Amino acid sequence: MNKQIRFIFNPSELGAGTRGSSLGPNAILAAARSKKSTLFENREIRIIPDHNYLLNKPVETSFAKNIDGIVNIFSSVYQEINKTLSSSEFPLIIAGDHSSAGATISSISSFYPNKKIGVLWIDAHADLHTPYTTPSGNVHGMPLAIALGTDNIKCKKNNLDEWTIEKWNTLKSSSLKSDNLIYIAVRDTEKEEDFVIDLLNIKNYKVEEVRELGIKNLIHKLKEKFVDIDYLYVSFDVDSMDPELTSHGTGTPVPNGLSPEEAKEILVELCKFDNLVAIEIVEVNPCLDEKKNKMAETAFDILESIVETLEN
Repeated sequence: MNKQIRFIFNPSELGAGTRGSSLGPNAILAAARSKKSTLFENREIRIIPDHNYLLNKPVETSFAKNIDGIVNIFSSVYQEINKTLSSSEFPLIIAGDHSSAGATISSISSFYPNKKIGVLWIDAHADLHTPYTTPSGNVHGMPLAIALGTDNIKCKKNNLDEWTIEKWNTLKSSSLKSDNLIYIAVRDTEKEEDFVIDLLNIKNYKVEEVRELGIKNLIHKLKEKFVDIDYLYVSFDVDSMDPELTSHGTGTPVPNGLSPEEAKEILVELCKFDNLVAIEIVEVNPCLDEKKNKMAETAFDILESIVETLEN
């Protein structure tokens, strides 16, 4: 594909419910060193400044935890993606928690105004909660609601203060149309998210369907779906994979996911799409890994194949 890759590391974990995903990007670097890989040699890595010090302070916004810092992270990610695209480079983002993917989508949409932006979300979770519906207050469960610009007031169960509403409205971008969103491997949702999925008719290729179709047929269907899309962004949460086949080295592992081989094959085939504009890998958490650094090693193995396909 002859892409000029730009690595962007975002070590923020402000949106996560457990600590440690900020170490994910460096855990992947460590996996590269253990494998004696030269993938990161002679490549500049742009690092997003984190605001993880806010985790040491009391939570003041229980329905959107650390949202003040996340607003700043969004701004930094937005600008970095914009700079990368302006340089005709391909953003390959490795992030801590998944919340900032909302900023990635917003930046791509802003950089390509009046173009159709497609999103393929490979994840165990739908990430469609809002501060009005969240059971946890963790913003990594909200990035697609941010991109879609939805509050899901019909399922409201939380009453927000004006400050939280203001910050939430700052994050929302409405940069994604639901018709241009597809899920793969989502299998752990709450009723509030199910309401939005049904309302917007968002397609989810469940793990069973992926296997019934086979990867070749799945990719064919995705090509058909995204044929009229100008630019495609792929977001890969490692919890889309089965923790028994990888490890529990991620914040919210869910059983019965994709195998690492299935995830790799899907991502490699997606790298051949002419309209692919960015890939993001998120939620590696070495602090939760019962197999030393297994999740990061698995993610790095996939990353190597992604880079090889994009550059050749």
